[in-house]
Amino acid sequence: MKELNSSALFARKALLPSGWHDNVRVLVESGTIASVSTDADPAPSDEHHQIILPAMGNLHSHAFQRAMAGLAETRGPSDDSFWSWRNVMYRFALTMSPDDVEAVASQLYMEMLEAGFSRVGEFHYLHHSPDGNHYSNIAEMAERVAAAASATGINLTLLPVFYAHSDFGGLEPVEGQRRFINSLDSFERLMVACRSLVAKIDGAELGVAPHSLRAVIPQELLAVTSMSGGGPIHIHIAEQMKEVSDCIAWSSARPVEWLLDNAPVDQRWCLIHATHMTEIETARMARTGAIAGLCPITEANLGDGIFPGQIFCEQGGRVGIGSDSNVLISLNGELRQLEYSQRLRLQARNVLAAPGGSTGRNLIVSAVRGGAMALNAESGIEVHNSADMLSLNLTEVPYLEDDEILDHWIFADGVAIDNVWVQGRRQVVAGRHVARDKINRRFLTTMQKLVRR
Repeated sequence: MKELNSSALFARKALLPSGWHDNVRVLVESGTIASVSTDADPAPSDEHHQIILPAMGNLHSHAFQRAMAGLAETRGPSDDSFWSWRNVMYRFALTMSPDDVEAVASQLYMEMLEAGFSRVGEFHYLHHSPDGNHYSNIAEMAERVAAAASATGINLTLLPVFYAHSDFGGLEPVEGQRRFINSLDSFERLMVACRSLVAKIDGAELGVAPHSLRAVIPQELLAVTSMSGGGPIHIHIAEQMKEVSDCIAWSSARPVEWLLDNAPVDQRWCLIHATHMTEIETARMARTGAIAGLCPITEANLGDGIFPGQIFCEQGGRVGIGSDSNVLISLNGELRQLEYSQRLRLQARNVLAAPGGSTGRNLIVSAVRGGAMALNAESGIEVHNSADMLSLNLTEVPYLEDDEILDHWIFADGVAIDNVWVQGRRQVVAGRHVARDKINRRFLTTMQKLVRR
């Protein structure tokens, strides 16, 4: 694993914040970009690459759910939905030990790095022991997530989740949720422990995540967001139509409408999914500066619906992408699914692009910026930022240039990830994580046990 301390990358092409540039030399010192030179000559010791891009943040992940990828695709006796899938997820969550979670999270984070993600926003709500009691160390499971991030080399934004109720109006939690539940007092203790944990990890950030309006009452929402310490605030919202109708029955308002009326939503907030909004809600959300945390593959897998992307972006809204249930880890696949969902909704093409502009480039640039904002991180290949970058292998497409390469990567799968650097350390070489074999062996051993419990 090579660290680029006082060394440099030289790329024939690089996508910088100001656009495409030729013959770019990036000097890295102690994990940070020290200088970026364009139209430069390489030094003899430089590493040479065809094309480099900024790596991207994955703003929404439930790591433990990687263990059930592909295992909830059998239809039940009646129509399946998000709510029937959730029951399967609950049963699976109740079986996993701390060791299991660490092994599964390590596999997941390795796959994210290989896909071009350099940071993960871990929306972490599997807190307690299988019987629902707290571990002696209340942050035991958070420590396992952090250990997986450290072992793989991915940057971590830890988002401890406050979850107290099963539905709107403060209903008692159901049995399948027992590992998720905290009081405000116990959650505050968890946050103190997580703050200490994150402080020990280079590049890590801490935020907070009230799970959803179903899982918190208004007083708890305000109390939990006050614990953020200036960090990001993430919340699931308006993912399913049942959630919308239940919220109206409880409050006479739709979920996003209620949140915007009752919480100080601003650019620190990330509204996960926000799928079912009226045009008025969509425009209001865009004006707050909050990030729309979109997880297009999971949203398609669960039958959630389609985010109103065209209206939101036309109103100046910012978006980022996450992998949520982690049924499939694919940076370009998430972006492709996002654009294709808009095409199907509107029966149009190249929806999320400026007139005359590349759809692939706009998707990548928007998601890099939005993901970084949502995860309290920098974005882009520029001085003082973390050296989080990726290179592409153009062996199969030597005839393409600039935006054509990005469009081909997103929509035609003809371009592969070559290398990925996080804080100047190369974690992926020729498309494979440097510790893939060791991490994967542990994961396979863990899965052999989990699927037979």
